[in-house]
Amino acid sequence: MKKLHRTAARRQPPETREPQVTVVRVDKISYSYKNRLALADFSLDAYEGEILGILGPNGSGKSTLFRILSTLLLPATGAVDIGGIDVLSRPQDARRLIGVVFQSAGLDGKLTVFENLRYQGYFYGMKGEFLDSRIEYLLNTLGLTDRRNSRVEVLSGGLQRRAELAKGLLHQPRVLLLDEPSTGLDPAARRDFWTHLRESRKKTRMTVLLTTHLLDEAEGCDRVAIVDRGRLVVSGRPADLRSSIGGDILVIRSKDAEKLQRNIRRAFGLTSSLVDGEVRMEMKEGARMISRIAQAFPQLVEELTMRKPTLEDVFLHKTGHRLERPLTGNNG
Repeated sequence: MKKLHRTAARRQPPETREPQVTVVRVDKISYSYKNRLALADFSLDAYEGEILGILGPNGSGKSTLFRILSTLLLPATGAVDIGGIDVLSRPQDARRLIGVVFQSAGLDGKLTVFENLRYQGYFYGMKGEFLDSRIEYLLNTLGLTDRRNSRVEVLSGGLQRRAELAKGLLHQPRVLLLDEPSTGLDPAARRDFWTHLRESRKKTRMTVLLTTHLLDEAEGCDRVAIVDRGRLVVSGRPADLRSSIGGDILVIRSKDAEKLQRNIRRAFGLTSSLVDGEVRMEMKEGARMISRIAQAFPQLVEELTMRKPTLEDVFLHKTGHRLERPLTGNNG
């Protein structure tokens, strides 16, 4: 055996109180692209003032859900309600309640930051002193005041993302939809973006729904909805989801993982799974088993790691595959 180590436990984030007012309700919606089902009988609620992360791999249905919530697609079945408005029958009214930050750039690169925001305000019927005050407030809040007259195309990716956020917040939406908000951002820009997002949410009790495939981004949300193959797998606070696994995660690298799995079952009566050529086990008090397994099978165990569960483990436990599983066809 070459390596034997334990990883540090993840620090638990502060508990947050679960909001009570339902602002977004998705009820049994379905949607298909030609012969592929993107969403299947999908239901989900989002509450006032929370950041709800929709976590899943590419092709899981996240983007399709985002397009339906932003009124770009109509589901084949089901209902969607935002702020008491039926999105399917009253899309124009629903749009007044939502702000949208798409994964791809939604700003005109040839216009300045100020010009982009001013024209966005016109779309929502904003004008005069009220529009000017909102623009100035957001430029100041998001650290864009000194770039107000810069063309968007010359800004860094982080500054462009801040400008996108300002655009989405301009008309004071009750619900903000973010599609993969950290796309193209370096770690520092991601931290800044999240800081501004949380400050805006705190001041306005705005509800934020964001799609993501990034575990650390999902960990920063108040609640997480895990989706896979067009279905809601599970939802809850990140800490609660991790706790649902229970105990420890043991991952063993071996030159013959299948043989090691059989030997562990025969010797200790423990069930395990094979994931990417590694033996993976979920158990309470895993530390007791580390030395026993290592001593019993020194020729087979190359590396044994014990750690606390992560959202990746929750996803794997619920779906049977990793979050990074590649999919073909429409990304959905």
